[in-house]
Amino acid sequence: MQLTTLIQYILPHHLLSRLIGKLANSKSIWLKNFLIDCFIKHYKIDMSTAVETNPHNYPNFNALFTRALLSKARPIDNNQQTIISPVDAKISQFGAINREKLIQAKGFTFDLSTLLSDKLKIYSDQLINGNFITLYLSPSDYHRIHMPLDGKLLAMAHIPGKLFSVNNSTVNTIPQVFTRNERVAVIFETIIGPIAVVMVGAMLVASISIPWEKIPTPAKTIASWDYTQQSIMITRGSEIGQFQFGSTVILIFPSQTTKLLESLHINSKVLVGEKLALIPI
Repeated sequence: MQLTTLIQYILPHHLLSRLIGKLANSKSIWLKNFLIDCFIKHYKIDMSTAVETNPHNYPNFNALFTRALLSKARPIDNNQQTIISPVDAKISQFGAINREKLIQAKGFTFDLSTLLSDKLKIYSDQLINGNFITLYLSPSDYHRIHMPLDGKLLAMAHIPGKLFSVNNSTVNTIPQVFTRNERVAVIFETIIGPIAVVMVGAMLVASISIPWEKIPTPAKTIASWDYTQQSIMITRGSEIGQFQFGSTVILIFPSQTTKLLESLHINSKVLVGEKLALIPI
């Protein structure tokens, strides 16, 4: 195991993330412009696709990091029989769920029911033997999360945990990192049945924001919400969340309801709106 990975076991994950969050939200002009300029230069960020193209017009670094993009920058696949990518990311893993086991990396698996928590067990039971796609967002990626297909909001759980990094070296060496980390799991009812969109926090991710609920960070106990008596409909491509810094989104679909594209490959890049899977007619 690499030293940088071992160190993560003893680092104060949440303290570091809160400190980074304070820097990222600072409105000090010299500080926020310095951070923004360094970030753009290091990651070669293309500001021409952003709604606000002048980086110094953002009130703080985090506003730049979670910037909105022009709609034409991320066109949505117009075939309604496809499931689209909710994020700009690299594909970390994908495939069939073996009962409750999802692949994290070679030699490592994690459990569906643990990922979603006991609060969402009624839904994890319906997703046994389904399909999944794990999407890794690097710091250079666009950090808003969008709806992969039309759906009705059913339930959500905010599960406390650690904030290990979720980059390749960590995912390949720390067992069950996704179920150790703090995360927000959201369930939607769709044309193919219930699906789960799981937003996994990571090292230096100061918060996960959801447009319909205030998510406290860090959480000490599991919080859950039941929306079944409400009619909150979210259309394909609509925004459903934001990350601060890099992290991971895991999509989970019911058994025999989707056909993952044959063109999917581990470490291949996808953008918001590009198709990931087909819905059999």
